[in-house]
Amino acid sequence: MVWKTALHHLLTNPPAPAVADSAQVQDLRARLKAASVIKLGRSLAIRHVPAGSCNGCELELRATQNLIHDLTQYGLSFTPSPRHADILLITGVAARNMVEAARQARAAMPDPAWVVALGDCAIDGGVFKSSPAVQGGADAIMPVDLVIPGCPPTPQQIVQSLLTLLEANSLEPMAKPRRVRSRGL
Repeated sequence: MVWKTALHHLLTNPPAPAVADSAQVQDLRARLKAASVIKLGRSLAIRHVPAGSCNGCELELRATQNLIHDLTQYGLSFTPSPRHADILLITGVAARNMVEAARQARAAMPDPAWVVALGDCAIDGGVFKSSPAVQGGADAIMPVDLVIPGCPPTPQQIVQSLLTLLEANSLEPMAKPRRVRSRGL
């Protein structure tokens, strides 16, 4: 009987409206494309390094690739190789056993490149910062250009923050990246 009620509920309720307004999406797409073309002349590739996280930020990061948010429409895509990446995105507490992996990934990236700390744990270690197994956030490993606060941040915050980073650095083509602190939506 429960299955029949659940099935009836699924079939009769209309789908939830998309979070992003089409005008907002068009505006974000145009702004991101302009900023990335000014800075690099092409779309941007992101290399994600999970450095000891609970996977909450990873879930929201993967939600940026679904049909509602679709990060690729803004010219951003994920790459498995740091040699093809423009952005190094670090999630997690920067556990001591992941420090060398994150540094090697950054060393393999061509310049100009940015480092992004995603989530409260990647910013300063979060609730785990007093643990001896934690380095203390991505900033303890390497210089960070953008921090995206939240536990976990929403996909909209992630997209808006990456756009903020690109716009802040597109004013000075090929200059040293500026550090940006993203504010939540």
